[in-house]
Amino acid sequence: MATIQIKRAYEPKEKSDGFRILVDRLWPRGIKKEDMHVDVWLKEIAPSSKLRKWFNHDVKKWKVFTAKYNAELKHSTAIEEIIRLTKTHKKVTLIYGAKDEQHNQAVVLKEFLQKIISIC
Repeated sequence: MATIQIKRAYEPKEKSDGFRILVDRLWPRGIKKEDMHVDVWLKEIAPSSKLRKWFNHDVKKWKVFTAKYNAELKHSTAIEEIIRLTKTHKKVTLIYGAKDEQHNQAVVLKEFLQKIISIC
């Protein structure tokens, strides 16, 4: 099973990151594509625009956001691709742009993937 970790897009790339996947629907502000050092951008795995705008990084909405995003992930066509990538690489880092390191889609996605991969 792959080791899955998360990291802000504004932190420098490190060798220990392994395979880097940007999991935001929007490109992080102020970062040039050549400076991001991601291996793949899976914007389809990110929360829908409607859910992202509704959540707006409001911690009070975190539990509901988590439930709604998990529901989206269960029906996502991109989930198979990210599962394949986690099985192909020993270490995967989910890259996100949010300021809040505890309340963002990468946290939810990591937990979702760890549950799925442990079943497989």
